[in-house]
Amino acid sequence: MAEPFVPVFPPRPLHPAPAWQGLVNEHSRNSVAGWSQEAFTGWYVRRRIFGTVVHIPRHPDAIERVLLTNAANYEKPRLVKKVVAGLIGRGLVSSDGELWRTQRKIVAPSFAPGAVQRLTGLIAHAAERSIAGWPESGRIDVARTATDTTMRIIAEALFSGDSRLTTPQAAAHIEAALIAAGRVRLTAVLGLTWLKLGQVQRAGDRGRRYLRGALTAIVRERGAEGGDDFIGGMIRDLHMRFSAGEATALAIDNAATFYVAGHETTANALAWSVYLMAGDLAVQERARVEAVAALQGDPDTLPERLPYLRQVLDEALRLYPPAPRFEREAMGPDTLQGEAVRKGDLVSVWPWLLHRHRGLWENADGFDPERFAPGRESERHRFQYIPFGGGPRVCVGARFAVVEALVILAHWLAARRFALVGGFVVEPLGSVTLRPKSGLMVDVTPV
Repeated sequence: MAEPFVPVFPPRPLHPAPAWQGLVNEHSRNSVAGWSQEAFTGWYVRRRIFGTVVHIPRHPDAIERVLLTNAANYEKPRLVKKVVAGLIGRGLVSSDGELWRTQRKIVAPSFAPGAVQRLTGLIAHAAERSIAGWPESGRIDVARTATDTTMRIIAEALFSGDSRLTTPQAAAHIEAALIAAGRVRLTAVLGLTWLKLGQVQRAGDRGRRYLRGALTAIVRERGAEGGDDFIGGMIRDLHMRFSAGEATALAIDNAATFYVAGHETTANALAWSVYLMAGDLAVQERARVEAVAALQGDPDTLPERLPYLRQVLDEALRLYPPAPRFEREAMGPDTLQGEAVRKGDLVSVWPWLLHRHRGLWENADGFDPERFAPGRESERHRFQYIPFGGGPRVCVGARFAVVEALVILAHWLAARRFALVGGFVVEPLGSVTLRPKSGLMVDVTPV
């Protein structure tokens, strides 16, 4: 039996470096770089960094306590909210308490199974459109085409295809805003808001202003009646619950939240999935045979006929989780794995570490879709695999992201074979999301 494909990950020193070095070394620019081998074998780290106590639990029991059983005690950190306020304000992702519950109730119906199923035709059309721009044989940047495809889908599905959200200029601005937000977030969590990031931050500020400006114009053009699409329904519901000014502000915040999160994370999942299948041609061929057969049936139920491709996607989300980390702030005292947590302490949850932990996964860095074969769910703790978070704050758009990725991958696999490009260096870049740093080139050939 062939050895599993081991995809790229950053080098790992034997022992961890002093915490302060994370502010100046590669980890400050790439959150998944610089982790030692011990980070993937130990279960808990408690650090004091410039007066801030940071807990990094890696045991699923502790993750479950933070995200589910004692979730009320762990909120989004106040400093992180300040950092993301310029981009997504007080939208669903960055809010807590009653404001979060109200917004969740408003947007949840748009991501219910029936609502998502009605979008499969739109997704399929976008996938076919992306293939039309590929050579029969040649080289493509699958990360770029994935971003273009998901950006168009989210603009059409949620914003009636507004052209201000689908241009190359918009894509470049959003990328800059996300990279800058990822770097600022680290310094803000540690209370180092005085630390400037030069050109990266300036580009990020331009990106943020562009996106917020476009979405503000879209929301205000709609007025209180909104319209018939996602953003229109959300505007109407917000105006029913809040004053006109606050409803408009929250509509803009949520438009930014769902536009950015709705295409960026799925684009990365697509790129990493293609990369992994390009590295294991047997897996790719099995997924292709399944996809070709599944495409002959009812388009609305296509995802249900792609169980093996779903295993591939799940494994891609394990190896390259959409958000490599997220933080919570303790609202009161607690205990995690026998360690005292005090009010104001930060708890940093790292899917990047959890999903590759040696104590949880056999051959943790290897690509093996069989981990997610039917019937193997009982082998896993439900909080050792959290690509979309967990507990009451699990990503509301998870179903949409999975369906979108499966439909696109099925069409791509049926149209081309993918192979790795010799000499091209693939590098994971962790910021707010986990993306290929310099794109992801693959060779394509006819099926």
